Amino acid sequence: MNIWRGVVIIGAGISILGVIFHLQGQSVIGPESSFMYANPDWVSFGIQIVILGIIISAAGMSIKFIKRI
Repeated sequence: MNIWRGVVIIGAGISILGVIFHLQGQSVIGPESSFMYANPDWVSFGIQIVILGIIISAAGMSIKFIKRI
């Protein structure tokens, strides 16, 4: 069973959502009626979510390499 692939895919999905939230906070994408649009809090939240997604993906890759040894 390849649990590491699932973890990496989940981490990548979280990272993509973080990028979307970051861009909405910067008024680049999204509807103007959104509470995230042009909100500086969501710029920093988006970056934090991207970092979390990268950490989760790295954990998935680590599982792959640990099981190899």
